[in-house]
Amino acid sequence: MNALDQVPAEFLTALGSLRKARCRSELHLDEIPAPSRLAPFAVALGAEVIGPVPGPAPAAVHGPVSAALVRAAGTVEDEELATGRFILLYDPDGSAVWDGEFRIVTYIRAQLEAEMGNDEMLGSVAWTWLVEALENHKAPYRAAGGTATRILSESFGTLSDRPASIDIELRASWTPEGPDIRSHLEAWSDMVCTFAGLPPLPEGVSALPRRRRN
Repeated sequence: MNALDQVPAEFLTALGSLRKARCRSELHLDEIPAPSRLAPFAVALGAEVIGPVPGPAPAAVHGPVSAALVRAAGTVEDEELATGRFILLYDPDGSAVWDGEFRIVTYIRAQLEAEMGNDEMLGSVAWTWLVEALENHKAPYRAAGGTATRILSESFGTLSDRPASIDIELRASWTPEGPDIRSHLEAWSDMVCTFAGLPPLPEGVSALPRRRRN
């Protein structure tokens, strides 16, 4: 018997819809090992946004060696702006906690300016991004819940020259209305880019200050 014959048709439909998702080019998605104890069937995706970090203005350099000289001088470097995980769970018997057969579990983390750590609205803004992203992509859902966490990092001793930084983490889950998960993945991927500070933002969403540039 083919292994796919043992996979419920509804879960296969959900997997097919994920493959149709159109995400921003700055977002790099890869399949990662899915948790095995949360549901009989699951798929997980890892995401990262890599972007340039501007440095001093480059001198007037032309020709094919210009890019190499610019990078060697430290003018532009690529760094991780945000990371995340998107997990789709499926239980054919349904779950009273989920209020359905499917459940989407997500995680996003990004670094922001250190002074944002004192902003009491930071967590609620992060949650608003999730709600508005789902609404903008017309992704029907219910039973949403989540936690936003601010993590302040300070360095001491031999690392004291490192600037303080604040990380924002959002852990959230919700139940999609059906097996078409495409719009949910597209909404979540846009939100990861929003955490990374990449424009343009969806209409009606306010940007937080960009992460610290060392």
